[in-house]
Amino acid sequence: MLVINIYYTGKNGSAKKFAEEMTNSGVVDLVRKEEGNLGYNYFLPYKDSETILLIDKWENQEALDRHHKSEMMKTIATLREKYHLSMRVEQYTPLNK
Repeated sequence: MLVINIYYTGKNGSAKKFAEEMTNSGVVDLVRKEEGNLGYNYFLPYKDSETILLIDKWENQEALDRHHKSEMMKTIATLREKYHLSMRVEQYTPLNK
């Protein structure tokens, strides 16, 4: 399993608005239904109100690669640009699967 932490950071609440649009537009549900997706959840960091953390879980690298090549990635990139977000990505392999 792969665990990807993506920190989306913006200004004036734009990261939270991004996560809300991702959720309300149905993109989040579509990602969760992709083959190999094991989790796709947003969190609010306690001391950083301008950042949203996405914890994204995938069965393996092949599933993640398919996701990165999907049409949804274009939608996600467009929304990220719309809200002028920067992002920082960390990838982990859990100790317990």
